[in-house]
Amino acid sequence: PDTSPTHSAYASLVKGINSLDFSGDAFPCELLLTGDTALPVLVATNGQVLIAASQYGKGRMVVFSHEECLKNPKFSQFIKNAIGWLKPSPEALVGVKNNLDSLAKMMLLGGTKVLLGAGLSSAVGVYCTDAYDESQAEELVQFVKEGGGLLIGGQAWHWASQHGLEKVLSGFPGNRVTSVAGVYFTGNVGEQKVFSVSKEIPRIPLITLHGLDTEKDLEALLKGVSEFNLEDSGVPSSLLVHGSLAFPVGLDEFYEAFIAAAHYGRGRVVVASHELQFQAPSMKTFFLNAIQWLDVGKGGKVGVGVDLQEFCDVLHQERVPCELTKLKHELSVYCCTAYSDAEAEKIHEFVSEGGGLLIGGQAWSWSAENPSHNAIAEYPGNKILQQFGIGILERDCNPAKYPAGLAKNVASTYHFRKALFQFREHMKKKEVPKPPYSSWIKKLGQDSAVFIKIPAENAPSISSVHNDLFELIQVNGIPTVNAENPIKSNSEEAVLLSLATEFYNSFPEFQKLALPLSQNLPETPASHPVTIRINGRNEGHEAWRSTGLYIYPGRTATLLFPSTVMKANLQVQIGCHSDDISNAEELKRAPVVIRRFDVTASRMEVSNLWGGLLYVIVPEKSTLGQISVTVEGAVQAPFFKLGETSTSAWQKTIRHYPGPWAELATENIILTVPADDVRNIEHPETLLAIWEQMMKAVAKLAAIPAVFPRPERIVADVQISVGWMHSGYPIMLHLESVAEMIGMKSIQANGLWGPIHELGHNQQRSGWDFPPHTTEATCNLWSVYVNETVLSIPRERAHEELAVELRAARIQDYIKNGAKLKDWEFFTALETYLQLQEAFGWEPFIHIFAEYQRMTTVPEDNESKMNLWAEKFSEQVKKDLAPFFKAWGWPMKEELSQKLARAFPKWAENPMQKYLSP
Repeated sequence: PDTSPTHSAYASLVKGINSLDFSGDAFPCELLLTGDTALPVLVATNGQVLIAASQYGKGRMVVFSHEECLKNPKFSQFIKNAIGWLKPSPEALVGVKNNLDSLAKMMLLGGTKVLLGAGLSSAVGVYCTDAYDESQAEELVQFVKEGGGLLIGGQAWHWASQHGLEKVLSGFPGNRVTSVAGVYFTGNVGEQKVFSVSKEIPRIPLITLHGLDTEKDLEALLKGVSEFNLEDSGVPSSLLVHGSLAFPVGLDEFYEAFIAAAHYGRGRVVVASHELQFQAPSMKTFFLNAIQWLDVGKGGKVGVGVDLQEFCDVLHQERVPCELTKLKHELSVYCCTAYSDAEAEKIHEFVSEGGGLLIGGQAWSWSAENPSHNAIAEYPGNKILQQFGIGILERDCNPAKYPAGLAKNVASTYHFRKALFQFREHMKKKEVPKPPYSSWIKKLGQDSAVFIKIPAENAPSISSVHNDLFELIQVNGIPTVNAENPIKSNSEEAVLLSLATEFYNSFPEFQKLALPLSQNLPETPASHPVTIRINGRNEGHEAWRSTGLYIYPGRTATLLFPSTVMKANLQVQIGCHSDDISNAEELKRAPVVIRRFDVTASRMEVSNLWGGLLYVIVPEKSTLGQISVTVEGAVQAPFFKLGETSTSAWQKTIRHYPGPWAELATENIILTVPADDVRNIEHPETLLAIWEQMMKAVAKLAAIPAVFPRPERIVADVQISVGWMHSGYPIMLHLESVAEMIGMKSIQANGLWGPIHELGHNQQRSGWDFPPHTTEATCNLWSVYVNETVLSIPRERAHEELAVELRAARIQDYIKNGAKLKDWEFFTALETYLQLQEAFGWEPFIHIFAEYQRMTTVPEDNESKMNLWAEKFSEQVKKDLAPFFKAWGWPMKEELSQKLARAFPKWAENPMQKYLSP
């Protein structure tokens, strides 16, 4: 059984109660629950909360949706339980307001000591009152905060009929008290009948109509603001707007919020997605409006955190009374950044009791510095903001200009709860999505995946949504996705895929559900555990060490590590397909299919919804030696390493291992391909010997040691994040390219361009790369070099673009169009380097790449970098190359041209001479 405080509280309140009778003449109202501590105790069959409990400060409260419940003997057992839970100590006295004498009598009959009409005093531990008297509001809040218990009942639908629905949350007397703990009376009439009491905590509804006029709030916040200009205030984060009383204020065209606001308790909050926005001149009008809205007409003092001096100066200039200070009780509005949660508790109290909070910060830099941590749960600002229903995400927004009115049409504006509610309704009715909902679906998938990571323990407002999301997958299942069954990324199936991955990774109980993905898979052989040796030394960047093992989707494997490596920052990874393809329009696999685990215990159980090859990740600069790791529950996959694996063992058994992915490895490269593509290879050593020669050539041209600090990796995938192939660790390519990469006859006959092009990208260095011009050009030097020196494939055969006539035509066109640098890219830019190579050979390139590695300072702008390259190459070949580079349109500096002309003879064979003006 769950023994968390929230579950214990619920169990205490409903002990011995099977049903509660809300039939009769008294119509209850619906309660709205927000924040972290509000707990639904009774939820009607239509989803309305009718009884709630919560905590504030050191005290507790129980809220009834009608005061008649306090007087009705039908509720006597529940009231007895509630008083027991509310009491700060068993002997505490219970004070009862004068007009609730029938409640007093009922409690006296039940053996509870009662002081009728005692009012609030230190003699009382629990106080019982109705929700209609505002005069005691402040006292009651302080009473609960200091440890008192409050039993309160009332309905607000009658008040709403007299004062207006939109005023209930802030104006109804009871809400002046209960809202500090995240419980609000609403103007909605509640359901009437006898309700059974759930054994488990009931769910808070996704949507509760609260009547709050956010359009009026937006009017005040956006007065005189026609656009948000984010261009001069840093890169903003996206904001997740998920609370019932939170709403977006600034939106981009993809419904990403960069400014949001919320009501909470008796106070208000405005969140900016970067603190630099506060002092950006273009944003001044908005933030002055925000201060005014947060102040709610009190005309009080604004406190500004000490790290926001410039914002304080702006407010001073605008004659806003303010001071640099920490948070103090007497402030009306407090402004701070989101980078510390030291004042989180004080801020919650400040806002709950009527203060205004203006807070700003981005989370992407925190996430980059804390890659294995979860920003929505652990980023300091989110520890403050979760309660208010807003989160600062690691996703960023484009810092551009956006019209300020996008959020004004509240009905069609994206809000997480609203979008999820509509998603659920659509899935039930199997309807075709229509605008605006249809354009929210992809974002809802992303946001749901983030929301699942918000800690839900003791926070029913979060766990209720987790349960709603969980139910969606239980009801609808995990969609099948593959090359034959692709799905649109802006589809309901894509949302379910994303949800399934996150649930699987976050909740062990989800893994126990019948998972269709692990059905119809072969049983993992009950073989003996496999012990493998892992190289724990790593001089390069983070390295994946192959285990030669595969874990089936949804299956669990056990790994045993030596206790000596617990603090070595090792990780376990399942899966090699590391591209996140969330941004693709169509998906042929789930967007994220790898999963990592930190090695923090000698015994680990690991699994992945999507399965995958098993790796041990060794961090950069690791000095561990050989590590023995024992694995149980995985199957062997085809793995061949040149110089280590026996060819006869490969032919007889290894290539037939059941794992669906195979790896072919040399000292310097590992090729990961579908196992079916290698099962017919008789002699992998022949293929890998050529690959090892190619890798040594890659290293030679790059002027780096012949053995790479970590082997490069090339992984084939059904879908990758960008391009036909892309560089990185690993290099990624499509399944269609596997044949050319491992086909011996093809390599020998036609050479190999694409994979070497990507290996060339991995060798490019910023000192001699001039983006965007050479980004897709200098990497091809490796393709030419490897094809010619290792495979004996001349350049004109290695790539059709290097046919002699095409090269000549390309130069002619470039010169004819004025030799403009904007046109100098791809094969046009490569031509410059090929002309140098054809004149001087490969040695100058190798020497110059080595020299760049020794340089301590290299300029950052293209013009200076290009002049430096021209100078260094001239020094290498002892020729004045300035005229050559000028002919190519390079921005040669006059002083360098003169210096080279004095130092070196003219390059008489300059192939661009004919294009130079006389």
